[in-house]
Amino acid sequence: MRRSEVLAEESIVCLQKALNHLREIWELIGIPEDQRLQRTEVVKKHIKEEGETTILQLEKDLRTQVELMRKQKKERRQELKLLQEQDQELCEILCVPRYDVDSTSVPSLEELSQFRQHVATLRETKASRREEFVNIKRQIILCMEELDHTPDTSFERDVVCEDEDAFCLSLENIATLQKLLRQLEMRKSQNEAVCEGLRAQIRELWDRLQIPAEEREAVATVMTGSKAKVRKALQLEVDRLEELKMQNMKKVIEAIRVELAQYWDQCFYSQEQRQAFAPYYAEDYTENLLQLHDAEIVRLRNYYEVHRELFEGVQKWEESWRLFLEFERKASDPSRFTNRGGNLLKEEKQRAKLQKTLPKLEEELKARIEMWEQEHSKAFVVNGQKFMEYVTEQWEMHRLEKERAKQERQLKNKKQTETEMLYGSAPRTPNKRRGLAPNTPGKVRKLNTTTMSNATANSSIRPVFGGTVYRSPVSRLPPSGSKPVITSTCSGKKTPRAGRYGANKENVELNGSILSARTFKGFQI
Repeated sequence: MRRSEVLAEESIVCLQKALNHLREIWELIGIPEDQRLQRTEVVKKHIKEEGETTILQLEKDLRTQVELMRKQKKERRQELKLLQEQDQELCEILCVPRYDVDSTSVPSLEELSQFRQHVATLRETKASRREEFVNIKRQIILCMEELDHTPDTSFERDVVCEDEDAFCLSLENIATLQKLLRQLEMRKSQNEAVCEGLRAQIRELWDRLQIPAEEREAVATVMTGSKAKVRKALQLEVDRLEELKMQNMKKVIEAIRVELAQYWDQCFYSQEQRQAFAPYYAEDYTENLLQLHDAEIVRLRNYYEVHRELFEGVQKWEESWRLFLEFERKASDPSRFTNRGGNLLKEEKQRAKLQKTLPKLEEELKARIEMWEQEHSKAFVVNGQKFMEYVTEQWEMHRLEKERAKQERQLKNKKQTETEMLYGSAPRTPNKRRGLAPNTPGKVRKLNTTTMSNATANSSIRPVFGGTVYRSPVSRLPPSGSKPVITSTCSGKKTPRAGRYGANKENVELNGSILSARTFKGFQI
């Protein structure tokens, strides 16, 4: 056999060995069958390739590919090992099973990608649970400090005392943490409610017993907070005040009665409703009487709170009604026109506004009360009667009062008119008596001689403005029936009474009736 043939056969054998070795590598690193076929086809194309590629070059290329694959195999195994270590650490912290992967074979790129995604998800879960754990732990510590609570279980000690990194962040542990926090918060809320109740009890006893301010300041430090020591101090103060209350039974009961009266007013209790609580009027100050008063004040408080919205609406109506009546009273007062500073205009505006708002407020209250009565199946009463009946009664009383005042004014005016017809009107401006002013030039009207001579004997002068009458001294009995007083002149001559009476006779009687004098240009005629 020629040497060339021998070399050719050796090359074929080497090529066969190389292909077998490639197939072993492909199988070892887990290349699927379809990819093996593709790679074999590539090798085949390289062998059939046109050109001057020699067998040695082909061998070199194959060796290069083998080295590359070996390197890839090593890198994949290293990454797989690292991912397994990370997975084990995260799974121990999160208390979850490890990722299922074949450690004996070389993982494919897809398998490594899935493994990396799994580890990344575990990291995110760890970060989320750790943040939740730290937050819950901080709140648990605050609650325990508020309650003066010492961790007494292994789980509580693990949470509070151990290193945070050593705590297992399992779903079960997180749920247990949340449950522990809820329990502590519930205890804290209950403790706060108890402390607030004790404080309210203390304030109430302070007021009833009339405890001085300096004595109250002594316990001011425990009037805030809800720690165990604060609760204990509050309870001690309540016990002290309760004992003091038993020693001052009468004072306490009287203080409760004052509060009862205030609630009666706020709830618009009628006199019959107030008298229904007979212990209010008892004078035998015993513990039983105190208990009856305590129970009644609690009942009234609850009653007021249930009906607070309605009572406040009624109170608003009452205040508006009182203001309206005040404006009505001022509107009928003649002296209001002498005010200064625009108060009259302001009052009129407020009065007009109340006349509009009162009916609206009544309608709103009526609707709310009807809804309340349907809900509670009973009547809502104010001062012992239904509210709308009470409102109607108030309006009717106001109308009757206005009618009565009107009749009184008419009667007064009538009497005043009759009095003026009998005796003349009273001077309206007594500070200026124009009729008696001295005769000065330019101030007395000039009349003809006949008129003046008649007026001198028969008339008295009446001012043009003011309407005041100054009568001549005729013989007329005063209302008391006393004798008329005769005045003398400066000359000592007696006043001609008979002449005056005769001259004024036409002004005294006319058809049997007494008439008031008439005026003409400032003079009585």
